[in-house]
Order: sequence, then structure tokens, then C-alpha cells
Amino acid sequence: MKLTSANINVIVKACRKAAKVLIRDFGEIEKLQVSLKGPGDFVTLSDKRVEKILIEELQIARPNYSILSEEIGEIKNDKEFKWIIDPIDGTSNFLHGIPHFGISVGLEHMDEIICGIIYDPIKDEMFVAEKGNGSYLNNQRIRVSSRSKLKDCLIVTGGPRRNLKEREIALKEYDKFSSSVDVPVRKMGSASLDMAYVAAGRFDGMWQRNLNYWDIAAGIIIIKEAGGFVTDFNGNDTYIEKKTILATNSRINKEMIEVLK
Repeated sequence: MKLTSANINVIVKACRKAAKVLIRDFGEIEKLQVSLKGPGDFVTLSDKRVEKILIEELQIARPNYSILSEEIGEIKNDKEFKWIIDPIDGTSNFLHGIPHFGISVGLEHMDEIICGIIYDPIKDEMFVAEKGNGSYLNNQRIRVSSRSKLKDCLIVTGGPRRNLKEREIALKEYDKFSSSVDVPVRKMGSASLDMAYVAAGRFDGMWQRNLNYWDIAAGIIIIKEAGGFVTDFNGNDTYIEKKTILATNSRINKEMIEVLK
């Protein structure tokens, strides 16, 4: 089966057009103009180019939809529908020539994500999901893993950055997972791809603090439609407000919550 709804087609077209710029710039990494946006958080000329293309394409197709994007902020139009955009998730990887970053676009309807795409342009892997219609990787159905014991799992996380207020808490959480539970933990540098990999069963779970909405919007629907769980660290649905996200297969959610407590 292939997801071919009008909204999915709009996002696919926008992502593929923007990806051409990203692939070209990645091949000329030394020539990139880079400005410092904050400690450990860089914005590149490519970020802005990709964002511009995505917004232009989405506005042509859906001129009345609102937009929330990492670089420009919010464009307020229709209150029912909103695009949530992260032009390059994994900017630091991109800047250092590491081929692990993605474009993330989600569509929100009445405060609920109803479809989304995470596209890795270098590996040409497109993770797609739509409410009620499942999750797919390059048109092949994907499901979360079936591992039921945390000790047998592979977990992914990110951060913490130096200026994070909860840095010490985050470091303790990392220590508990990597030593107390003795489960292998990876840090890949792209939260959206981390979530996509959980949906595809490559990782069994992920947790991270201090993520923005655009980091996780598309990942939320992709994991849920793949049969996984998305909660905060207490198992509730306030992960967007609290900026603490726990994404797992359907079997280790409770065990991961216990570790995070």
C-alpha cells in the first residue's frame, strides 16, 4: 500500500524539492556560510533555503493553512490546520559532514497531528504516516519492534546541551539507562530520525528532554501509526507542554517510565 492522500502528496513534493538544495549544499560543506544562533545550536544558509522552499510549496498548495517553523516562527492563518516544519533536524551533523539529518513536516488539525513525513535525503529514506492509515518507509509498511524486556533493547537519546537547566537530571537519566539497567544507549544527533527509527523497529525506544514541537511533530504520528506509544516521562500525554518525550514500542513503555522516575 502507498499513502497517496492530497496532504501527503503536498508534503512529499515539498520535501523532495527542498532536499535537492540540501543534497547539493551537503556536497559543498566547506563553502557553507554559518552563523551562530546559540551555544551548540547553529543555523546555516541551507536551513533558510530549505525552509523557504518548504513554505513556498506548502503555501501554494494550501494558502490558508497556518505554519509553525523553526527559523521564521509562526504564520497565523487558518486556526484549524497548521504545518509544523523543521527544515534540517540534525544541523550539527550536517555541518560536520555526517550524513544523518532530516527534513520534518507534520500537519496539525485542531491541535492533533494527522499526518507527517520525516525525510532523510542522503539515504533517500522517507518515513510517512497518516492517521488511521499506518506508517510507511519508502512505501513499505513499518511497525515498532516487539521486544518486551528493556535489557534486550537498543535505546536512543539526545543532549543534554551545556546550557540546559535540567542538565544534571538528564545526565543521571543517561547513567541509569546505560549502567543501572545495562541497556545500550545511542546518541545520533537527530530527534526526528530517532523517532522514525523507533517506528521502523530499528530502535526500541527513545527519550529526550527540552525538545521543541517541530522536532517531534511528524514523529508523533509516525510512531503512533506504527503501533508505538508517545508519552511524557510519567506516561501522560503532556509531552508537548513539558518538552519531555518518551517514544517506545508497545511493550517497554512502563519499564522505561520506571527508570526515568
